[in-house]
Amino acid sequence: MTRSTLLIQETPARIDPLAPPYPAEVAASLTKMMGGRTDLEPLRLFRTLARHFALGDRIRPLGSALLTHGTLDPRERELVIMRTCARAGCEYEWGVHVTLFARPLGFSNALIRATTTAPPASPTFSTREALLVELADELHDTATVSDGLWARLAQHWDTRQLIELLMLAGWYHLIAFVASGARVVREDWAERFPSEDAAGPAGAEGAGDGG
Repeated sequence: MTRSTLLIQETPARIDPLAPPYPAEVAASLTKMMGGRTDLEPLRLFRTLARHFALGDRIRPLGSALLTHGTLDPRERELVIMRTCARAGCEYEWGVHVTLFARPLGFSNALIRATTTAPPASPTFSTREALLVELADELHDTATVSDGLWARLAQHWDTRQLIELLMLAGWYHLIAFVASGARVVREDWAERFPSEDAAGPAGAEGAGDGG
C-alpha cells in the first residue's frame, strides 16, 4: 500500500450534520454516542447519522459494544480500527481514533504512522501487532481470511476475540464508507494522515513503546 492510496479529505460535506438545538431524543442519543463526554461537540459523523435518526440510533449499541464491552486488549482493538480506516482511505475516522484513543493508550508516533502504510513485516510492529495488521489488510483486500492466517491468529486469540476482530474490521468499513461517502468534514482537533516528509505529530519520533 502506497501513500497515494490514502484519500486526504478536503472536500465539502455532501450531507450537512444536524446543528443544534437538537430534538430531545436526538440530544439524548448524541450524548450516548459521545460516551457522556461534554468537553467535545458531538462528532460530525454522529450528527450526520442523526439525519436518519431511526437508523443511526439503532446502530449505536453495536458500535458501543465493540468499543466498551469487547474482550480485546484496547491497544489491539485500536490497531485494527486504525489500519482498517487507513486502508479504506478514511482520514476522518482514523484521525478521531488516533486523537481520542491511540494517543491516550500510549501509541508512539512511529506506531501511529505505521498504521497508515507500513507492511505487516515492518519492525515497528510486534509479532501480535503484525498479525492484526495482516488480518486487516487481508479482509480489506479479499473480504475473507486465509486458512494460514486464521491458524496463526487462533494461537493468540480465543474464539470470542476472533469473532470480535472480524466484526471490528467490518464495522469500521461501514463507518469508513459512511464518513467518506457522505464526505463528513474532518474534526478540527483530529489528527491528519502523516505526510510524505513525516511532518506533523503522527510523523515525528516521540514517546511511547512503539507497540
